[in-house]
Formats: sequence, structure tokens, C-alpha cells
Amino acid sequence: MSYPPIASLVPHQGPMCLLDDVIACDARSLTARVIPRRDSLLVDLARPEAGIPVWAGLEWMAQAVAAWAGLNSPADIPPRIGLLLGTKHYSATCEHLPFDVPVDVVITLDFQADNGLGTFQGQLTCRGERLAEATLNVFQPSDSDELFTS
Repeated sequence: MSYPPIASLVPHQGPMCLLDDVIACDARSLTARVIPRRDSLLVDLARPEAGIPVWAGLEWMAQAVAAWAGLNSPADIPPRIGLLLGTKHYSATCEHLPFDVPVDVVITLDFQADNGLGTFQGQLTCRGERLAEATLNVFQPSDSDELFTS
């Protein structure tokens, strides 16, 4: 199955749109692919030759949640702002992800409340090996204007 470009699914644009493609999606999960590149905003500036820090994959997981929300919303609704409130149970098997090697980002819905709160399981895999995993707590307000007014 073919999916729309990531930029049409998430509210991130330009270099902040970090995922490359959606590979699979259903009502409870999404798999996206990203190829770590040397010109990424997430390169470890202290050790640029080492690759992308694996903790940067948390942002990839968050954007995969946004892409999932975009694909599971009515087609006439543009991507909405969502917030990564925090993570739990984070673990990683490496410190850096090598450049130019595809990484799959898999998120699975655990819980979604009517008020916009949700919990997802996320993981990064490369060549069938699990590199990192975490539980993501997210919030997508029904009206993002409420976030910016007080």
C-alpha cells in the first residue's frame, strides 16, 4: 500500500520533518522508516562522526505517533499539533545510530482517551535488531489555540 508523504501527515515542515516514509499503518499501529543522514539536525555535535544519538529516536517515535494520528483522521482535517508529555521505560542497546542505514520506527497504541491523552509503545529496529524502546505519553488537544492563550 502507498501512503501520503510524511509532510502531509505531521505538523512539522522542512528539516523538522524527520521521518522518510510510512511503511505500514492500521487503526492501532504505524511503522515508519528513517535513514539517519549526516546533515540531520540530530547529529551529535560533540561526536559528529559517531552518527545520530539513539535518544534522538524518541523524536522519531513522537513523529510516528503524529503520522499515525494524521492517517487516522478524516482526510479534510489538516495535521494537528500534539505534544510529547514524557516517556517511561526507555531502554537502548547502543549509543548512536549509523548514518545511511535504514531504521524502522514502530509505534503501537496502548490507550487513547476522549480528552486527547494517549499512550503508545515505541521501538526502533534496524535489520531486525531492536535498538531502543520506550513508552510515550502524548496529548493532542481538540483545539490547539487553547494551548497558546491564557
